[in-house]
Amino acid sequence: MSGEKEAAEALVTDLQRKITEAFNVFDHENNQTVDVREVGTIIRSLGCCPTEGELHDMLAEVEEEEPTGSIRFEKFLPMMTKVLLERRYRPVTEDVLLRAFEVLDESKKGYLTRDELVKYMSEEGEPFTQEEMEEMISAAVDPDKSIVLYKDYILTMVIEDS
Repeated sequence: MSGEKEAAEALVTDLQRKITEAFNVFDHENNQTVDVREVGTIIRSLGCCPTEGELHDMLAEVEEEEPTGSIRFEKFLPMMTKVLLERRYRPVTEDVLLRAFEVLDESKKGYLTRDELVKYMSEEGEPFTQEEMEEMISAAVDPDKSIVLYKDYILTMVIEDS
C-alpha cells in the first residue's frame, strides 16, 4: 500500500507546485495575494474551464468575509488542489467542440464567417464580454478571409491531458 500512498503524495506535490507557479505569475507584489480578477485566468491556465457561475462559486469559497479585492494563496491552494484532484471543470473534448461548430455551420461549408461568430458569441448562451470577443476573433478569424476554419481553430483550443 505504501507505493500507492507515495504515488498519491507525489501527485499532490506536483499539483501544488503547478498551482504555486501559476499563482506566483500573478502575485505582482510577492505578498501571497492576487487580484480577484486574475483568479479566472489562473484557474484556466491550470486546465480547468469553469463557467462564470462556477468561477463565482469558487471565488466565494476563497474570498475573505470582508472582500478586499484580492485572494490569498493559503486559501487558494487547498481549494485548487481539491478541484484538480477531483478533475472538476475539465475542458470539452475535440469531437464535442467540432459537433458544436457543425451545428452552428448550418450550410456545412466548413467555416463560420466573422459576423456569424460574433452573433453566436454575443447572443447565444453565456454572452462573451467585448474583451473576450476581441480575443477570440484575433485567435480564430483568418484576417485575410474573415472566416473561422473551425477544424483548425479547435486544435488550438484543446488542452492535452498530461
